[in-house]
Amino acid sequence: MTTANEAAGAARVPLEGLPPCDQVGFVVRDLERSMAMYEPLFGPFHTMDGSVSQALFRGRLADVKLRIAFGHSGELQIELIEWGGGESPHGEFIQAGREGMHHIRFRVEDTDAWIERVRPYGYVPIWYKRWSDEIVFAYLEREGDPTLIEFLQMPEGHPG
Repeated sequence: MTTANEAAGAARVPLEGLPPCDQVGFVVRDLERSMAMYEPLFGPFHTMDGSVSQALFRGRLADVKLRIAFGHSGELQIELIEWGGGESPHGEFIQAGREGMHHIRFRVEDTDAWIERVRPYGYVPIWYKRWSDEIVFAYLEREGDPTLIEFLQMPEGHPG
């Protein structure tokens, strides 16, 4: 395990090859209310069922029910996520009494390789799902940092 001092030292070295953040995710209690509130800034929104089954969450397989809305600010995707039950980082966030900015996403070519590249910075995967060799996501956290990062490996043009 990486200590806080080791992570602080590693954080001074830039991560070469990391693409720009392409999404900011917000966990909300009421998706419709949040879409109406943020429509002038990030709309129009489109929605989808974002439920995930059998993802590895904190070392065990778990299901989660999620409703998601996507908007934009220029090229940056804004994701609103309503947790509807099950186990995921979103449920932990809501159950801790929080609502708001939750994660930032980076689309990468190899999720597993990026997980290893950010370990020296103190990041550890807490939620992971591999649908195929081409489609993989992971959410990572680090001690003392309220914002998670997400790596998404998905072919261009595929929704997500």
